[in-house]
Amino acid sequence: MNISVIGTGYVGLVVGACLAETGNDVSCADTDAAKIDGLRRNVIPIFEPGLDTLVERNQQQGRLTFTTDVPAAIRRADVVFIAVGTPPDEDGSADLRHVLTVADQIGRHMGRELVIVTKSTVPVGTAARVGAAVAANARLPFHLCSNPEFLKEGAAVDDFMKPDRVVLGVDSDHARSVMAELYAPFVRTGKPIIFMDIPSAEMTKYAANAMLATRISFMNEIAALCERVGANVDLVRKGVGSDARIGPSFLFPGPGYGGSCFPKDVKALVATARQHHSPLRVLEAVEAANERQKARLFEKLCEAVGGQVAGLQVAVWGLSFKPNTDDMRESPALTLIESVLAAGGRVVAHDPAAEHEARRRLGDRIAYAATNYEALAGADALVIVTDWNEYRHPDFQRMKQALKRPVVIDGRNLYAPEKLAALGFTYRSIGRPQ
Repeated sequence: MNISVIGTGYVGLVVGACLAETGNDVSCADTDAAKIDGLRRNVIPIFEPGLDTLVERNQQQGRLTFTTDVPAAIRRADVVFIAVGTPPDEDGSADLRHVLTVADQIGRHMGRELVIVTKSTVPVGTAARVGAAVAANARLPFHLCSNPEFLKEGAAVDDFMKPDRVVLGVDSDHARSVMAELYAPFVRTGKPIIFMDIPSAEMTKYAANAMLATRISFMNEIAALCERVGANVDLVRKGVGSDARIGPSFLFPGPGYGGSCFPKDVKALVATARQHHSPLRVLEAVEAANERQKARLFEKLCEAVGGQVAGLQVAVWGLSFKPNTDDMRESPALTLIESVLAAGGRVVAHDPAAEHEARRRLGDRIAYAATNYEALAGADALVIVTDWNEYRHPDFQRMKQALKRPVVIDGRNLYAPEKLAALGFTYRSIGRPQ
């Protein structure tokens, strides 16, 4: 099948590479000439395990190409995926300008009967707007599909190749047939393809992310209460998660959620609800709780060092919003770093993958360490923001020798409080007794 993917960000690049891997002829198009030039040379602009191998192999075998000629990519396609960005607008709603621009181009340049798939995360009603934009210029029949993505950054390739479900909102039997054929190789183990109407598919993506964000914020607020009443959130989490009606996923307390999906999608769903006069009070509270949570690491740091951060050097382990990605969008590390700098402190940071992104965002306002231990040299405190594997079992004696003061703020509850206390550390974590 001839597939074109418009947009080569996190979603578009993974979609294109994975569809090529199953034998389709895929063209990924983007107006960013520098990005396309790099991709042709197998330079991947994001850190995503396994993606570089897929891109290189499928380019070598001729199934995957990259182009800046969007009209040509549209003309050759049987199926076009729209995978461009939908950043939040000033009111929190999704900005659909890029999506609708692509829809306009599809209508002007389509060369055959076409299935148009919205892969970008978009609010309910977007497919109708896409259809109207295409129809304004189209001379050939087309069909619409909403195919929300459920890819976790850091595991996106595995999530696409081995999905737990595929959600497809379609407007015709033709679209249903084409999309069923396209996704058949990915559901051979019996995982479901769930067909539904387009508005329901559009809502499913937002509802899923909103539920996960709610679990995170709920557990973070429970952790804060645990600290006040002397309970241990690790034990509470195990007790709650063992209930089959609840389950253990997304119940780990931390510094707040970030990334490209949860913050943006919660804001967009709240904005959609307000526009339709059906406010989502729970989600409004989830968003407010997450913003409060991002400030807690700095609050714990201030408490542990006696309230005065000015003149202190703070080591930060982890800059990306989660491990196995270089994505710093809405990362709690940014909130922490800005707070330390505003208070007159200095920051030396380490991250296995996100240093280049941090340099783009923060420049020389902070210092960067080649290793996690190097970041500790002469620091008055360490704050752990991201739970990269290499931070889980460090040499504590080496840490203590490198730090000026043995202060550790653990935003991911990686270590046992009793052990750190016995080693002479001032240790603070999330929702556990000191």
